[in-house]
Amino acid sequence: MKFIVAVALCLLSALTSFAQTEKFTISGYLKDTSNGEALIGATVFVNALSGGTTSNVYGFYSITLPPGKYQLNYSYVGYTDAQKAIDLSGDIRLDLELATAAQELETVVITSRAIDRNVSSIEMSTLEMDMASIEKLPAFAGEVDVLKSIQLLPGVSTVGEGTAGFNVRGGSVGQNLVLLDEAPVYQSSHLFGFFSVFNPDAVKDVKLYKGGIPSTYGGRLSSILDIRMKEGNNKDYEVAGGIGTVFSRLAVEGPIKKDKSSFIIAGRRSYADVLARPFTDFLSNGAGLYFYDLTAKTNFNINEKNRLYVSAYLGRDVFDFDASQGFNWGNRTATVRWNHLYGNKLFANYTAFYSKYDYGFTFGSSEQDKFDWAAQISTWNFKPEYNWFLNVRHELTFGGELILYNFEPANASTVNSGVVTNISLDKRKSAELALYISNDHKINDKLFAQYGMRYSRFHYIGGRSFDYGDTIPGIEKPLLAVNAHDKWESIQTYHNLEPRLSIRYQLAKSSAIKASYNRMSQYIHQVSNTTASIPIDIWQPSDNNIKPQIGNQLALGYFKNFQGNAYEASAEAYYKWNKNQLDYIDGAELFINEFIASQLLSGEGRAYGLELYVKKNTGRLTGWLSYTLGKSELKVDGINFGSNRLHREGNWYPTRFDQRHNLKIAAFYELNERVSLSANFSFLSGTPTTFPTDRFISQGYVIPYISGNERNNFRIPNYHRLDASLTIKNVWRGKKERKGSDNLVFSIYNLYARQNPFSIYFSQANERQVGDNPAITSAKQLSLIGTLVPAVTYNFKF
Repeated sequence: MKFIVAVALCLLSALTSFAQTEKFTISGYLKDTSNGEALIGATVFVNALSGGTTSNVYGFYSITLPPGKYQLNYSYVGYTDAQKAIDLSGDIRLDLELATAAQELETVVITSRAIDRNVSSIEMSTLEMDMASIEKLPAFAGEVDVLKSIQLLPGVSTVGEGTAGFNVRGGSVGQNLVLLDEAPVYQSSHLFGFFSVFNPDAVKDVKLYKGGIPSTYGGRLSSILDIRMKEGNNKDYEVAGGIGTVFSRLAVEGPIKKDKSSFIIAGRRSYADVLARPFTDFLSNGAGLYFYDLTAKTNFNINEKNRLYVSAYLGRDVFDFDASQGFNWGNRTATVRWNHLYGNKLFANYTAFYSKYDYGFTFGSSEQDKFDWAAQISTWNFKPEYNWFLNVRHELTFGGELILYNFEPANASTVNSGVVTNISLDKRKSAELALYISNDHKINDKLFAQYGMRYSRFHYIGGRSFDYGDTIPGIEKPLLAVNAHDKWESIQTYHNLEPRLSIRYQLAKSSAIKASYNRMSQYIHQVSNTTASIPIDIWQPSDNNIKPQIGNQLALGYFKNFQGNAYEASAEAYYKWNKNQLDYIDGAELFINEFIASQLLSGEGRAYGLELYVKKNTGRLTGWLSYTLGKSELKVDGINFGSNRLHREGNWYPTRFDQRHNLKIAAFYELNERVSLSANFSFLSGTPTTFPTDRFISQGYVIPYISGNERNNFRIPNYHRLDASLTIKNVWRGKKERKGSDNLVFSIYNLYARQNPFSIYFSQANERQVGDNPAITSAKQLSLIGTLVPAVTYNFKF
């Protein structure tokens, strides 16, 4: 309560602190001069105040000052700085376009320094990747990948080759909220994790929040990955794409009405199955493995106060064993956003979106004997949000969010000798409401704070509910009653307050200390007993048996730049403590189980670590080095209870995604204007796995046994890999002055052919046991990619 009162008093102070002095406002949009794209996070610096503001995600900025003459500097990474002299005697609307550093414009000063945003901004535990950097990185099969790129940054790790998802600061894959133009994407990978669903030709900005998460975001414990799509070139038509060894892509963008509206359409399709068909009989009976996706966006600049954006995504993976059997899964999203200016200080954004993820498979060689299963989760959302640029010291953000979830865990049937049996599970619904407010407060020249509150409320709605009895931890709970409810009846309600606080103290122009705290609530759960996210994982809402996950995180960091921002470095320590973390009893059946809650366990979680990061921004050789020392653990009654067999009180044990050491190196070297080299190296400690501690032999067969119900009691070997690539620019253009650009990329994934373990399993020898001789068992390692993978990709833009 004291914290809420403090926040309210600070916000009231923000409303009244500058009310008595006459002031005027300079506002407008910042864009790229070449294509009209909004510049996110561009800096507007007022020399006389030694401070300023930044543009929001739509490129809008607003700054309020007393009357007078001012020098304004506009800057953005990779673009020329623009300077404007302002005689402020009334409100001014100033839209500005910045050019890339290669262009010379009047009244523009070109500087060689890097923007010191990592030191001067309030943000910490936040990672940003621009597409120019992502496109330089070596990638599997030579294809640029957004998700693989962020895994080279501190605190982020892969869950394994050929698997979907990523882990952030010791959290699970299901604790990451992935947004595409604000719509959630529940399965973010193609081809079982080798490629992401995000077409690089359509992506403008990638931002990952690991901590210090603003109150505008909620719904997941570990991270928010916010991906913004391009708006389309509103000046000229462009065609871009690439031809690779696995898939090809094509994007078309251009103005609908020049400087007023634009569009972009981007598509991809893999063709490994098409190329392989003449050389194998496996594909002759209808088998196939391919994916496709289509991304589209359009926007309309209605007038100076109104803008409309419409975007959509459609993607699908197909893995058919033959004409009648196989898997398939896919995402679809649609987002409509309306920007409106109320005066020149209040910026409003109204968002409505729809997201659906569906998945399933079919087995059986005939219509008389087969098994069909399909499932889906869909989300409807409305989110109004407001940015109120009060003055140079206060910027308020407030709004709300209403989400309706629909879960279809199983639409399934079996056919045995022509007899159809329906084994479908009930559909489930839930609703989530959130209200939030925060204030960016510049207390003085050295101290900056961002503080706020998010209130979330969750309703599990309609259908049936189940009551279970108590039992010994780790044993399936007995069913006591099945209850029927009206379609829109609220069965269970949860609500939580989620305070957020970030502080930056500027030690000097090139160094700062930052600290943050955030509490997050997660009301939907990814139910999986695998390390990685797989396409058929189940999403489950909180209900009368499954409580929402609650997570808290503290972080403290030191940020320092060197040699005029040519080098930047940071060190961050974090500690996370969570409750209501899910795990499972031994032998849990998660697939088409109406009573799945009876086999779930709940406990505590904690994760802590240190992240180190060094980056070189200028020169022919650039790149970064990141190292994370971390630990992630769970404590659940019924698991890892040792000798305490009476009460089965659990001891701490490592999570499946616990990695003690995480080292990443990325380097880029410009040989000349046309040729560049790049490489990245990854080293990760082996992840935990559960191995038997004892064994019994019955009728010649080995039966494994785990004493004390130990969980994740061994580790697989360490993971390490080196990738490299060579890029040749202007292959077709050469030295001639032709419109557009192109490049040829030669890449090698897993350069020294490391056989990294995906998993380790045990098997018994086929020979019969003779006499009293012990049965022979052996451990076997599975590696998905045990050799180097060369690739060639041709990219073009004109």
